[in-house]
Amino acid sequence: MRLLIKNGRVLDPTLGLDLIADVYIVDGKIEGVEKNISASVDRIIDAQGLWVLPGLVDIHVHLREPGEEWKEDIESGTRAALHGGVLRVACMPNTKPPVDNPEVCSAIIAKAKEKGYVPVYPIACITKGQAGKELTEFGRLKLAGAVALSDNGKWVQNSEVMRKALLYAKSFDLTIISHPEDPTLSFGGQVNLGKLSAKLGLKGVPFSAETVAVVRDLLLAKETKGKLHLAHLSVKENLPFLRWAKEEGINFTAETCPHYFHLTEWECDGYNTLAKVNPPLRTEDDVLAIKQAIKEGLIEVIASDHAPHSPLEKDVEFELASPGMIGLEFLLPLSSSLVREGLISPLKLLELLITNPAKVIGIEPPTLRRGEKAEIVLFDPEEEYLVTEDFIQSKSKNTPFLGKTLKGRVKKVILKDKVYEF
Repeated sequence: MRLLIKNGRVLDPTLGLDLIADVYIVDGKIEGVEKNISASVDRIIDAQGLWVLPGLVDIHVHLREPGEEWKEDIESGTRAALHGGVLRVACMPNTKPPVDNPEVCSAIIAKAKEKGYVPVYPIACITKGQAGKELTEFGRLKLAGAVALSDNGKWVQNSEVMRKALLYAKSFDLTIISHPEDPTLSFGGQVNLGKLSAKLGLKGVPFSAETVAVVRDLLLAKETKGKLHLAHLSVKENLPFLRWAKEEGINFTAETCPHYFHLTEWECDGYNTLAKVNPPLRTEDDVLAIKQAIKEGLIEVIASDHAPHSPLEKDVEFELASPGMIGLEFLLPLSSSLVREGLISPLKLLELLITNPAKVIGIEPPTLRRGEKAEIVLFDPEEEYLVTEDFIQSKSKNTPFLGKTLKGRVKKVILKDKVYEF
């Protein structure tokens, strides 16, 4: 099939492209990106007013399979990813059983090839059973397809175990992804420690629970020269330490999620369990600081932390509710606000959503380079729409954006020679 995308704003951070142009696709591969392409085609798509970009790479996704398929599975999760323009997904290992052995890793890859709408890259556990004591077999896990290592949901509390993990991972060129949260400070916490926690009578999580973990992990990365990635950062107190780490040349990257630069702790007022997440939503000052960290380049990755939960885990008392919210379908719309606010350019945004996350997990990012397979998203940055349960493709509907109007919508996705229209 010969397909021509006409008159779109073509954006590609891998090529440094930002121009009004056409994209020509032949038999599922990029044939050219130029102005005013004239060719014999089977279909023309008018992309005037739309962004035309490579697919996003989300490196923080919970697909819940194996073990909790009533919340999400590989098929439904990758379908949600497709609708959000996320065409590469890296899934976290805190499944049941966890991804702490090659067999589970291989099974996820096989299931994704059978049922997935987009490619899935497993992240494996740092320690066996995520118990924080004994390291997994990094080499065998990499051979089975693991692209990084994390005990996501749990911080590796033993500093010597984390130090050894950073050293061991260097041998296999794998990144250690830290869940920075000291449980001795956060245990039992439900929301951010502050005025809201006092109002609701809930135990709060102090900023120190995150920042203490960030500082320790940065120090260990400095000592070992291992590759460290700090997941879902949420508090302003991290910024001086991130600046220091950049000045020291420490081999690290940092990530945040759209809810940490869109929502504050007050979203939980009235015991709204849809806004309960870990780490918790923070203050307005923290929201502004996260935006500043993105602007400065201290935070280089935006990921969804897509965490599906069924009503069984959310329609309960706040203290019993599971933390987490879905986010695959909202990753690009919510992140595009950073461009509208003038904080970063569209190309810089796509570095945060495509090239930088791909580097963390050591894969080649989607690109519009000639000869590469078509993994293309058509995005309307101005369209407004109401988020309803029918709109959401995930099995679970747990998001505080339900009933809210968002700006920016994925209109079409081209995967090889298939065109998906939403």
